[in-house]
Amino acid sequence: MKTSGFMHSLNAEETQNMLPLSVVIVTAAVVLIGGAVGGYLLANKSTKINLNSSSPSAVQTDKAAGVVDKSTFKDSVEGILREGGMDGEGNFHIERPGGVSQNAYLTSSTVDLSKFVGKKVKVWGQTFQGQKAGWLMDVGLVEIK
Repeated sequence: MKTSGFMHSLNAEETQNMLPLSVVIVTAAVVLIGGAVGGYLLANKSTKINLNSSSPSAVQTDKAAGVVDKSTFKDSVEGILREGGMDGEGNFHIERPGGVSQNAYLTSSTVDLSKFVGKKVKVWGQTFQGQKAGWLMDVGLVEIK
């Protein structure tokens, strides 16, 4: 049999090394069905928020914002949130009774603190060593009091 430049005949040895068409079809069907089921389950995953949970979850309401992660954000402070850090440390601070020496200076990698300026809040975060600020914290969760 004469073949064109694009096609050629298969001999018996070549056809023995090929998978049967039914195996290819079944494998493709299993992959497609598995992907569809997995996608459906991921898309419908519940996002309920439990503030008492020890596993991290996000919260965004009128009264609170951030990530509930007790293992990372162990420290907390309460007071009036104000703009301004101390000599480049923090972008915000919490005013507490006792004057400037009692301020906690804040930065945040997870929360837009500017939305809470001027309000009495409680923040949870991770304390870091400050060069000039007595208390420097990376805030993970903020709640209006």
